[in-house]
Amino acid sequence: MTTTKEASPRFDVRDEDDRKGWQFNSSLVLTMLLLLVFVVQGPIRRALSAPVMQSWMTVFVAVFVQALPFLVIGVLLSAIIAVFVPPSFFARALPRQPALAVPVAGMALPGCECASVPVAGALVRRGITPAAALTFLLSAPAINPIVLTATAVAFPRNPEMVLARFAASLLVACAMGWLWQRLGRTDWLRPPDRPSSDGLSKGAAFWGSVRHDVMHAGGFLVVGAMAAATLKAVVPAGWLHTAANNPVVSVLALAVLAVLLSICSEADAFVAASLSQFSLTARLAFLVVGPMIDLKLFAMQAATFGRGFALRFAPATFTLAILISALVGAVLL
Repeated sequence: MTTTKEASPRFDVRDEDDRKGWQFNSSLVLTMLLLLVFVVQGPIRRALSAPVMQSWMTVFVAVFVQALPFLVIGVLLSAIIAVFVPPSFFARALPRQPALAVPVAGMALPGCECASVPVAGALVRRGITPAAALTFLLSAPAINPIVLTATAVAFPRNPEMVLARFAASLLVACAMGWLWQRLGRTDWLRPPDRPSSDGLSKGAAFWGSVRHDVMHAGGFLVVGAMAAATLKAVVPAGWLHTAANNPVVSVLALAVLAVLLSICSEADAFVAASLSQFSLTARLAFLVVGPMIDLKLFAMQAATFGRGFALRFAPATFTLAILISALVGAVLL
């Protein structure tokens, strides 16, 4: 009995000492970091004052500041739809005929790509035809009012970009929906088995969705702004002009760039606008491909519907998006 009483205080004291040691080590690291910054502030200041870095920072800040309000508004709206709009609403709104449900789903409520995948999963789980749910998955991030408004602001001298983005994105989404209805097999699609916010109140699910999407999409926005600034300020202009002057190479290059950057659709128009060396058609491909298939979307689609589905759906979407973007660009731009 005595041993038990003595063992407990010794454990508490040792635990308290460990916490004090951790606090001391953390303070020491912070102090050393501040000293390091103070010592190298001269070289850092000289590096930042270089013309190349000033140009880089100007482009980065311009892209980020312009895109951030639209990203926040889009995240809030998509969280409201994902949490407060029940999947039964879509079941009532969509026609029962699958061929007609596809284009109606393409014009459905907006949402960013981070929200469209779980919402599409919820639609499939509630019995909506997969073709309509997949059309919603592709179109919701690309043609919603927030995205189209951001595109108009990013391209004030080219208002036709708004119509071209709307038309090309809707055509790709509907074409993929009809292709899945005609060629898709049930064993390719693994229906999601449970909602992601199960057990949470609506308020907690809403703020959880907002926090996740702001941090997630904001991080990709930073990466996208950094890439655009690097292309503008660091990459030799001759290289960009060589790629931009070839119509096929320019479209393919910006389509691949959209997949790699994985920028949120509420912000990608400002990155595309900064790539002024490329044609409007090539930048249209960037705007159409990005919201439909990029690295993060491929991972989310594989996690929600299965790897077999993603390995078939993603390449088909990528190819069709490039072809339709080139066609719509040739007609409207």
